[in-house]
Amino acid sequence: MKLSKLLLLSLAICLPLVIYSPAIAQDEGQDEPYYIVKAGDSLWKIAARFGLSLNELQKANTIGDAGQVVIGARLVIPGLPGASGELDTTIAPYGESLRSLSRRYGISISAFANLNRMISPTELYAGATLIVPVTANEDLTFNGGANLDSGQSLLELALLHGQDVWSLAMDNNLPGTWTGLPGDVLRVAVSSLSDTPAGLPEAITNVEVDPLLMVQGGTKVVKVYAPPGAAMSGSLGERALNFFPQDYGYATLQGIHAMTPPGLYPLTLEGELPGGERFAFSQNVVIGDANFPYDPSLEVDPATLGPAVTEPESELWNSLGAPVTPQKMWNGQFASPVPADFKDCWTSLFGNRRSYNGRPYDSFHSGLDFCGRVGTELYAVAPGKVVYTDTLTVRGKVVVIDHGWGVYTAYDHLSEILVQPGEMVQPGQLVGLGGATGRTTGPHLHWEVWVGSVQVNPVDWLARAYPDP
Repeated sequence: MKLSKLLLLSLAICLPLVIYSPAIAQDEGQDEPYYIVKAGDSLWKIAARFGLSLNELQKANTIGDAGQVVIGARLVIPGLPGASGELDTTIAPYGESLRSLSRRYGISISAFANLNRMISPTELYAGATLIVPVTANEDLTFNGGANLDSGQSLLELALLHGQDVWSLAMDNNLPGTWTGLPGDVLRVAVSSLSDTPAGLPEAITNVEVDPLLMVQGGTKVVKVYAPPGAAMSGSLGERALNFFPQDYGYATLQGIHAMTPPGLYPLTLEGELPGGERFAFSQNVVIGDANFPYDPSLEVDPATLGPAVTEPESELWNSLGAPVTPQKMWNGQFASPVPADFKDCWTSLFGNRRSYNGRPYDSFHSGLDFCGRVGTELYAVAPGKVVYTDTLTVRGKVVVIDHGWGVYTAYDHLSEILVQPGEMVQPGQLVGLGGATGRTTGPHLHWEVWVGSVQVNPVDWLARAYPDP
């Protein structure tokens, strides 16, 4: 009798422990997709990465206090029907497609699209946050890229990379060993993770797009790691890209116009490898809204307004930045164009929307305005060649300097020009004196930076070096 009572008492004590055991709760939801909390995570950040509201994530995990998140905790990720197992998120690099990503993570194209709630392949833009399954074996990931050449069989490709042909077909979601297409880039087993872009030929070992998420008025850098002798070309939206040889391959700089509507734009790379193999790849990139403010309408001389005055001058101005000198003359960060007393004194920033004499806001401020007086010394910011000097109706006395690679700087509203076209200049060299000529409300320097025939935010070029930060 006493023994029976002891057994009942033991069961009574143990039963609540079993009912409220966290391990049992996890086992019951083990088929649901989940995420393991890592250092630096917050519930809000996790929800945003998985496309959820904070309330949805809290409700799915019965969390009352959003601030109580423990490293190592397992959170159920709701709203992903058909998904299971551990998930994580990653940023989509340039050079991948739904096909290549499905191969990278070992799931079908449709499963990958469903996991990321994608309806169209165009939603896979560079810089997008992707939901991906966590592979069980990180040491052997099918993450290398290999081209299936014309006339080459899948068996030959498998033997070259030390793999079984049927395994290679299965790992690339091919229905059979006979279904590989010439030019297709297939995933092959490597011993460590690789950044090789699967949408491009095997010889293109990496493509860096900096920044991946661009904004109006910014400067985009694209580096293509390719063998010597390759021919490179490309475009960003409707603008052609000019590539220049580097030790690692090729690089290009392109400005984003300040009035570009925010959205997705195709970044296209084309070329020919030394062996004669041609390639082309295109993937959307994001251009975001810089949220430029609207300046108060400026009162200026009416004689400097109107299409008859502004259009011919704008056409001339735009033509000056069109030629592309293949020699890069600068190295590192640009210096200040004004004396130290004025280098941090700006009266108007780049990109601000502009109106004159109460007219519509249909233009933007194309440069950076520095404080100054009539006679303030103005300097070259980097090595370059003076390509234009003159007096214009809107811009007043101007100096334009070519720094190579399609990069120019321009100085407006000068009182005096101290250089001549064809003259080579060095950083810190005097090029002119500040003034108030042209359409202006007072003495200052209007300073512009052009990249790929586009005026960009000069502050960026004063804050970092291009193309390498």
